[in-house]
Amino acid sequence: MVLPDHVIDPKSLPAPALSHRCYPQCVRWYLAYALSLRNLEEMMAERGVIVDHSTLHRWLIRLVPLLDKAFRRHNRSVGRRWRMDETDIKVKGQWKYLYRAVDSTGQTIDFLLTAKRDAAAALRFFRKAIRHHGEPEMVTIDKSGTNTAALATLNADKPEEENITIRQSKYLNNLVEQDHRNIKRRIRRCWGSNRFAGHRRSWSAPN
Repeated sequence: MVLPDHVIDPKSLPAPALSHRCYPQCVRWYLAYALSLRNLEEMMAERGVIVDHSTLHRWLIRLVPLLDKAFRRHNRSVGRRWRMDETDIKVKGQWKYLYRAVDSTGQTIDFLLTAKRDAAAALRFFRKAIRHHGEPEMVTIDKSGTNTAALATLNADKPEEENITIRQSKYLNNLVEQDHRNIKRRIRRCWGSNRFAGHRRSWSAPN
């Protein structure tokens, strides 16, 4: 039940987590499977460990940045041909937007939850993904003008031979759109889905 030390260094955990190692494991399960925090509370109770779901939510917010850093260190390299799209998610009665990209094998490259769907948000997503993985040689998008504008900004002032190739195809983007449906299904089951800040932290970790 314990998260292996080679995945996350125990020295990087806050002291209370060391005394109760089920917290990191519960956070990993929450991120990896379609489980709510109340599901995890019940699972721990069946194992004789009493953990309140609200406590797990606090640990989710604290540990996700550490897990994100650890998993990025161990992740295999992503391909240089990306498929990117965005979808809407209702948070606290308001629509927010999840930007997401996968490579040609379906491996998640990166994602970002934003309050707006515009060129600035798309550019922020691309810069975040490039910071972690380097520039792609090609990005497939749908007919979105804002995503095209963001990529044009990245290509500005670069030699033409170094430009990121922009390919627009609704059919080729089915892979990332199917991934969006999986994410939405998980979010509907998650306790605390009305918390925008909590979403931004919990979906920053690779799945």
